[in-house]
Amino acid sequence: MLHTRLAAALGAAVLTLTLGACGDDSTEGSSAADPSSASPTDAAAGSADIEAASLSMRDPWVKSAATGMTAAFGTLVNAGDSDITVTAATSDVATTTELHETVQNDDGAVAMQPKEGGFTIPAGGEHELAPGGDHLMLMDLGRALKPGEAVTIRLELEDGSTTEVDATVKKFTGADEKYQDHDMADMDMGGSGS
Repeated sequence: MLHTRLAAALGAAVLTLTLGACGDDSTEGSSAADPSSASPTDAAAGSADIEAASLSMRDPWVKSAATGMTAAFGTLVNAGDSDITVTAATSDVATTTELHETVQNDDGAVAMQPKEGGFTIPAGGEHELAPGGDHLMLMDLGRALKPGEAVTIRLELEDGSTTEVDATVKKFTGADEKYQDHDMADMDMGGSGS
């Protein structure tokens, strides 16, 4: 009988410890797996990852140039459910990369200028970057860009996320617009795109 009581007490103690341990594990597991317990920073990072993953660039290319500056073109594609705005860009081949638009001056001449507010790509839509229109300006090139090579451009989005595009360098001789800002008018556009 003593053995029976001892076994029953021991069994109750083991059962209590086991249930207590399970309760602790399930609490920790549920908070880690429960999306409602994620911090606002984690949620923002997840949203940013989705936006960056939703943006791509179809047929990206860069005008070849020996020196000075050049431009990158292609079609920005938004596969997501909300608008995405590209606010900046960088590239290791240029000291400065700017988002530009082409506008017509009062005298009828076509000129380039920085695009205020960036490029907004509508949900499920596209935004074309083309010679004579919106484009990415690669300024103060660190080296010559020759046809056939690839240039990596990092696009920065309004939500703080980034995505990279590999653009092929091509020879192109058209769309030699001038700058709206007279301080930049003397900058070399890389000649004929050699």
